Amino acid sequence: MNAPHNLQMLRKPLPAEMSSALQQLFGERFSTGQAVREHHGKDESAYPNMLPDAVVFALTTEEVVAVVNLCNQYQVPLIPFGAGSSLEGHLLAVEGGISLDVNGMNQIISLDAEDQTVTVQPGLTRKQLNEQIRDSGLFFPIDPGADASLGGMASTRASGTNAVRYGTMRENVVSLTVVTAQGKVIKTSRRARKSSAGYDLTRLFVGSEGTLGVITEVTVKLYPQPEAVSAAVCNFPSVNDAVQCVIQAIQMGVPLARVELMDTAAVHASNRYSKLTLRETPLLLFEFHGSQHSVKEQAEIVQDIAKECGGMDFDWAERTEDRNRLWTARHNAYFAGLQLRPGCRASTTDVCVPISRLAECINETTAELEKASFPTTIVGHVGDGNFHVLMLLDPNDAAQWEESERINQNIVRRALEMDGTCTGEHGIGLHKIQFMAQEHGEDALDLMRTIKKSFDPNNILNPGKIITVDYSL
Repeated sequence: MNAPHNLQMLRKPLPAEMSSALQQLFGERFSTGQAVREHHGKDESAYPNMLPDAVVFALTTEEVVAVVNLCNQYQVPLIPFGAGSSLEGHLLAVEGGISLDVNGMNQIISLDAEDQTVTVQPGLTRKQLNEQIRDSGLFFPIDPGADASLGGMASTRASGTNAVRYGTMRENVVSLTVVTAQGKVIKTSRRARKSSAGYDLTRLFVGSEGTLGVITEVTVKLYPQPEAVSAAVCNFPSVNDAVQCVIQAIQMGVPLARVELMDTAAVHASNRYSKLTLRETPLLLFEFHGSQHSVKEQAEIVQDIAKECGGMDFDWAERTEDRNRLWTARHNAYFAGLQLRPGCRASTTDVCVPISRLAECINETTAELEKASFPTTIVGHVGDGNFHVLMLLDPNDAAQWEESERINQNIVRRALEMDGTCTGEHGIGLHKIQFMAQEHGEDALDLMRTIKKSFDPNNILNPGKIITVDYSL
């Protein structure tokens, strides 16, 4: 796959004066080594590696300011780097420049248990956060599968398996500390639960994928750990039957904590990869949170709905270790899928539609995938109307890549025609720029370009991502 828009041809060498300044400021935490650059020039997308010219490992907001100021002075691209788990080419250095690694910024700044909020540095991962606050009786529910960093999750507006009950990062980020392209440090809001004071800068930066500023602190909501948790697996004759069950449960107002779809191919892959013995038919993974009584009541209602939709009896996983095993297998569905075709490259896509159109969208997508010349799997956070398609391609077969792109375009077109979105949680990055005009219209895109130019007049912040901007105008 070629670099989009041939942007890599536009890269300029790093100015010697800038390299010298960074070396003096950061010492061994400034690297131009090939191995380090390669690590920061790839993600989980199907794009080839696009290496930065150098990598800086920052530890404080003040150090981020220093790097931003130098990049702005010399007009050198700057790409924030967290866990590197993105799927759409978000962190690839299409124009070279500096990869700003914030993994060392991984501390909890303050835990305000009475207010149920916590402020963290951007490199702290969701698993690290929950491990460190476990004794508080609270937890952070946003769970995209990968052990992503909180800064990266805010930047991509991440969600995941718990979003059906707890929402996405959009609903759970209270405030951000951001370094602007001009090296200014701003705080987007206070910790009050609501505010009507001015523009909502927090929501503007959430989902901006590093194109408007560099996040150095994140304040998020926490929730009480549920008294009771139960998980269950239910198999269905078809994907359509499973989706109809979810639609009915949502429309009845059942407060599902998680409900995940896996098609037969995904179940087969997970059995092999995670050493499970699940029935290899389409299935739903349910999780219920609440009191002992409410969990029992929720489960009984959903079991009745499932039976009406052709579902089998629930297989329960009530012990913590059994639940963890199930959800670990679901989170590893991407890596399990890769093992269906060793040596392959994966092209992934996700869309999200109104829940009433979900069955129709998945049915039409499934019919198209059955004709594909390569293996595929479908998994989905179907309680949100969000599903993912994994296409396993021969990296040396250009025809397969072209076929997968046609399928991807059809999946997105279908979702947009159903008043959905081109991505529910992967983000835009490089791969989905082409769909922004279809989804938003040119007038809305022009407004986004105006915002980008206003926030980043020298186009140093993760250039080439989300939207195309002509800085010559």
